[in-house]
Amino acid sequence: MSLALFRRFTGTCLLGVTALLAVTALSCPPAANAQEELARKVKSKVAPSYPDIARRMNITGTVKVIVVVAPNGSIKNTKVMGGHPLLVTAAVDALKKWRFEPASDETTGTVEFKFSPQE
Repeated sequence: MSLALFRRFTGTCLLGVTALLAVTALSCPPAANAQEELARKVKSKVAPSYPDIARRMNITGTVKVIVVVAPNGSIKNTKVMGGHPLLVTAAVDALKKWRFEPASDETTGTVEFKFSPQE
């Protein structure tokens, strides 16, 4: 491979990698926003039920969910950020039944559910 061809190839690859990093940075929300704990006061909580299959398989873990709470205190939106697939549904189903104190604006934050078979 000639030196000129090598330089053109490496320059093209570098440009492609730079463009990919720029698109990734623009499309991903800042990690700090995803890690904020929900500051709004909870009026009523519903504990998730531990799925029988997860209990039999001795699956433990934490499910992390980003929630958007509407001004009236109900859950407007949820987005699962991590957790075992067998535990996620139980966590989200319980979270949708939570009620928060009313506020003037929407509130966004994270809620974590810890699952262990001893519960």
